[in-house]
Amino acid sequence: MLSPWPEFDPWRVAGDPPGPGGEDTRLEALVTQRLAVDWTTRRQPITVRVQNRVVVLDGVVAADETRRTAGELAWDVPGVVDVCNAVRVNGRRRRPG
Repeated sequence: MLSPWPEFDPWRVAGDPPGPGGEDTRLEALVTQRLAVDWTTRRQPITVRVQNRVVVLDGVVAADETRRTAGELAWDVPGVVDVCNAVRVNGRRRRPG
């Protein structure tokens, strides 16, 4: 008899299996590579972390365009389910007066 529910897979629920070579590690490498190749984001201090296929970008950049491009590049990687773009723009604020 065929069960109406798919077979339970604990890794599908819990995330990547422990050890090297998991999906998060692969996605982190792909996002990092895309950031290193794009002219807007290369040489920028942006760190990439991935947990449960969610990309977390962090760092400080000089322009909002760089921040926006980093997020778009991360979203374009197949397998990414969400992007948390915590990259900050180093704004030079003027003093009032």
